[in-house]
Amino acid sequence: MNDNRNLLVLFFCQALYWGAVIIGITLSALVGASLAPQPLLATLPAALLTVGAILVTAPVSLLMQRYGRMVGFRLGTLCGVAGGAFCAYAIVEQSFALFCLGNFALGVYQACANYYRLAATDTAPPEGRGRAIAWVMAGGVLAALISPTLSVWSKGLFADSLYAGSYVVVVALGLMATVLLGLLKTPPPTSKDEPGAVTPKAAPRTLGEIVSQPVFIAAVANAGVSHGTMILVMTTTPLAMVGHAHLMEDAATVIQWHVLGMFLPAFFSGRLVDKFGAAAVSIAGACVFAVSIALAASGTVFANFLLSSLLLGVGWNLMYVAGTTLIARSHTVEERGRVQGLAELGIATIAAVSAFSSGGLLTFFGWTAVNLGAIPLLLCAASITFWFVRRERVSA
Repeated sequence: MNDNRNLLVLFFCQALYWGAVIIGITLSALVGASLAPQPLLATLPAALLTVGAILVTAPVSLLMQRYGRMVGFRLGTLCGVAGGAFCAYAIVEQSFALFCLGNFALGVYQACANYYRLAATDTAPPEGRGRAIAWVMAGGVLAALISPTLSVWSKGLFADSLYAGSYVVVVALGLMATVLLGLLKTPPPTSKDEPGAVTPKAAPRTLGEIVSQPVFIAAVANAGVSHGTMILVMTTTPLAMVGHAHLMEDAATVIQWHVLGMFLPAFFSGRLVDKFGAAAVSIAGACVFAVSIALAASGTVFANFLLSSLLLGVGWNLMYVAGTTLIARSHTVEERGRVQGLAELGIATIAAVSAFSSGGLLTFFGWTAVNLGAIPLLLCAASITFWFVRRERVSA
């Protein structure tokens, strides 16, 4: 009963978190372009969001290992509230620096909320981890249905400060998630320093032993590349659309369909992972990414943006769920804090490089270059996945 309730709470927390993220994806580059001292810095706020996630990812994992998931989750929602408030005030005051600070705080929220899907595996049996992860991630469907509409509706709440109202919505979503977390029942901490915790019988493995596992390398490669590819393209999509004479409302629609593509497959991707294995699902996701890139590079009409963004989301879901499932396989309960934190750090680092690269690629080389820039990442992830499969077969 508690497991079902936890999954439901995590589902709605995921929806509220991604509601805030969608608003950020839709607006951060547009607002950044209006506030930045030069066009090259337009995507800096989005990049700082990722930097915030990088700096907090590993420490918050250790924090949750020692004191429980709730501490980290509450820290995240409160930073989401603060970040939304900073961004709204920055728009009112026309302060680029304050807008960057707000996005950094939202990055802390992202780092903490990324553990929602991993929290779903804490009590799930190994054969059901894919479905548990996917069920929590499916909360993004709810966010996709309402958030773009909210961002467009609320953008003019403050007559002289376009988009400030949208970030007030981010504040409201963070407050709702903070309250909802009170219903979550998490397992007790498993740190060996925690009173009453079970001490592992075997000597603990070093980080070197853990990260050299093929399963860990494949996990970070798939989850990291899928997330990095998504960030690389979606950070600049609103800017590219506006630059090709599309309206902001058109960009919001494209983002909405992109996020639906990210999360609608969660209703079956977890089952696919549990049935066919993470490697097969990951390769399928890379193929979907390739089709998305081809569509994006072939034209800039609304249909190209819409379909390529939709498929970009589907590819992300397949690879991300597969990678997350492999993370859960790579550690024991006692190692969870260290290993999950390290994996999330690797994922966030790839995303940060992508976010920093996206603005320069769009400014100097154009929209097609942004999409083609993802190809080396996908080839690298696919190669690692095939190597992992061969190693698994040899071990078997």
